[in-house]
Amino acid sequence: MRAARVSAAATFGAGKRGTRRGVKPWTSIATAPGGYELKRREDEFLVLVHGKVLMGSRSHASEEALARIGCEGLPARAHILVGGLGFGFTVRAALDALGPLARVTVGEVSPAVVEWNRGVLAPLASAPLEDSRVTLEVAAVQRVLAKSRGAFDAVLLDVDNGPFAVSAADNDELYALTGLAVAQAALKRTGRLAFWSASPDGRFEKQLRFAGLDVKRVPAGAGQHVVYLARHASTEGHRRR
Repeated sequence: MRAARVSAAATFGAGKRGTRRGVKPWTSIATAPGGYELKRREDEFLVLVHGKVLMGSRSHASEEALARIGCEGLPARAHILVGGLGFGFTVRAALDALGPLARVTVGEVSPAVVEWNRGVLAPLASAPLEDSRVTLEVAAVQRVLAKSRGAFDAVLLDVDNGPFAVSAADNDELYALTGLAVAQAALKRTGRLAFWSASPDGRFEKQLRFAGLDVKRVPAGAGQHVVYLARHASTEGHRRR
């Protein structure tokens, strides 16, 4: 999961103060261990951790872009990993982009987020966890990657706030060289990694290249959101560098 978009945080603040005429306040509808809380206002949802907005459901075009970019051109029997369930938008877009023979493994560390996606949040993305192509792993995506050597045609990572980890310090490791090595090892020879990022990050892009990956930065909807698409660098690519 990633931190909420700025618009979601701003919306939460305005609703909490109740200063906008005709706008209903946010209502807490569920809490869970670890400081998780689910809030609702009409058909919009927020997930908070220890009182801080983790994600909002209002804007999800860039999550869908992550799936489209990461899944483009994959084989019919592709097996992909989606790291971070969120509200299910990336998983749904991946399922829509892939054929009936594909498989989608989802890694989500929070049992609460999984429970809510099976319940009140399910209609947001047309209940992707109910699709027979989906296998759910309730675990940190780092753990799923570590046990899946050579398993995936694509790994789509939308964890925390991308390279700018803000909700859990452990998520920094996913974007460090050690984490990138684990992610690469989980790919098939022709596989690719796709990372959602809140904005362009030159340091992360350089780190991907240092890890031996060919990298392409792709705009992902409105604002500064981008997707980094990375593949095993070719021998020719290494010679050019």
